[in-house]
Amino acid sequence: MDNNLLIEKTKAFVKEKCYGEGSGHDWYHIYRVYNTAKFIAEKEGGDLFIIEMTALLHDIDDWKFSEGTETDTTITERFLHSLNISQEIIYKIITIIKTMSFKGGVADSSQNTIEGMIVQDADRLDAIGAIGIARTFAYGGKKGKLIYEPSNNQLVDEKEYNEKGSNTSISHFYDKLLKIKDLMNTDTAKEIAIERHKFLENFLKEFLDEWNGVK
Repeated sequence: MDNNLLIEKTKAFVKEKCYGEGSGHDWYHIYRVYNTAKFIAEKEGGDLFIIEMTALLHDIDDWKFSEGTETDTTITERFLHSLNISQEIIYKIITIIKTMSFKGGVADSSQNTIEGMIVQDADRLDAIGAIGIARTFAYGGKKGKLIYEPSNNQLVDEKEYNEKGSNTSISHFYDKLLKIKDLMNTDTAKEIAIERHKFLENFLKEFLDEWNGVK
């Protein structure tokens, strides 16, 4: 089957699965990651088919939506086999998906291929800047987290983060978001991350200045 047709079938599959999801991991997140990954690939290279397919499928079996802390890729693998994609390509896609998640910034999520680096960078870029801030509060609300609680805003360790996430949406900035700029793999993503990181810092300053309502 033609690669373009495979990509279109994958888009339809993912959109059906994720459209309307309320935690910030919805179809529009995936589509942004897909577009960003293609943009980075234009400058950095790599197998575009693997990059596009991985970007589209990266959240289908994400660990954040299961009871455990590992990514079980059963649904993704079943779908890829239904497209009669070669086992070699399936292996490459699944390997990237299983190792790309942040997991507190402590667990090893290093990528050994340019394709993995690009998709991971694209996903991480969507976690910072204006969109990243919006997604943080959407995810926090979905999980019943307070926006901010000065008396309970301590950072969590890797185990706690994987099990329960950050204590509040604002502490999530310190547990994860402010670390992301320095975790980029490609030069292209590093350049984009600089401005988005500054936006995070400016937002936090404004938020904390306004917290007591007397700025």
